[in-house]
Amino acid sequence: MRLGVFVGLALAVAIGLGAAVSPFASPQPDGLERVAEDHGFTGAGTSHAAPVADYAFPGVTDEKAATAAAGLAGTLLVFALGAGLAVTLRRRSGHPA
Repeated sequence: MRLGVFVGLALAVAIGLGAAVSPFASPQPDGLERVAEDHGFTGAGTSHAAPVADYAFPGVTDEKAATAAAGLAGTLLVFALGAGLAVTLRRRSGHPA
């Protein structure tokens, strides 16, 4: 199987999972958030505006659709960063693109 076909299929599966499964994620806090709640320092840190805070995609009012959009955006962002890193490392090693 050619690398491009494999990457395309992998991206399609990742997008499908990111968009279709993310709306069913647990609403419970993750480990770090739970520890912060248990020890009373949840809001003590510096507040930075997250692009998609709590998976609530801006401009989408339906909660499940907003979570799916956040999953899709996150998947595409990670793919783009990984592809950029791969291209950069490949150029540095002298292999043709």
